[in-house]
Amino acid sequence: MTVAFQGVAGAYSEAAAAQLYPDATPAPYDTFDAVFAAVESGTVEAGVVPIENSLFGSVHANYDYLRTHHVHVEVGQFLRIRHCLMAPSGASMDAIEAVHSHPQALGQCQGYLSDTLPQAQSVAAYDTAGAARDVAESGTATHAAIASRQAAAEYGLQVLAEGIEDHDRNYTRFLGIRAGTAKDHVHPQANRTSVVFALRENVPGALFKSLAVFALRELDLCKMESRPQFGTPGQYLFYVDVAGSYADLPLRRALDHLSEITTEQKLLGAYYEAPVPPA
Repeated sequence: MTVAFQGVAGAYSEAAAAQLYPDATPAPYDTFDAVFAAVESGTVEAGVVPIENSLFGSVHANYDYLRTHHVHVEVGQFLRIRHCLMAPSGASMDAIEAVHSHPQALGQCQGYLSDTLPQAQSVAAYDTAGAARDVAESGTATHAAIASRQAAAEYGLQVLAEGIEDHDRNYTRFLGIRAGTAKDHVHPQANRTSVVFALRENVPGALFKSLAVFALRELDLCKMESRPQFGTPGQYLFYVDVAGSYADLPLRRALDHLSEITTEQKLLGAYYEAPVPPA
């Protein structure tokens, strides 16, 4: 089995893939879109993508790709993210002029960077491990990267500081995805169901009515995320996570009720998600 992830060796997504699919072979891809396309086409059996971080919020592009690609969520997992500051051998903290990493990682460490390296410029990269690789290849002792300890070992970088994230409860939620329709692939132990919908009318009370279909059946909403509808300014898509399985009759009835007031509705997955690990 082959599992796609975005980034290069040493990426946090690779670590998440190893947890979700321990017997699989990881396959790196340059972009999230490429991961979704590989899963959808059957080039790989599964993919692993981040969807949100506890410090820096959602990975918005992946919400969009869940809707636009013919895939479904089959599993969820929280991964503890421990960031390291790393640089080529011989580097010193007071000489660092630039810190490279993915914007999510830079955001998760912005307090540390502001307090400890106020002189350093933050440079966005497409991947944490890719930033580490690029810094290693450059050999420039004034440039550092934020990535995992695994990435530092992978690319021969010196760890200058560890645990630099702004809070010790820094977790990223990852989703395992496969090709196919969610309704045809309901996990037998599903404890979470995700759906996206667009409201039929943008009128007062429309959003309240959409949420009421769950409240009337005493269904617990875990999360709600809104995204602009492409090409229709002022109109939004709503992504909702509900505790429970699509196999449960009250949840199916809620979604049937919801379809009466929506112009678009897609079940993204009915899957098992492990609880957040203890501190």
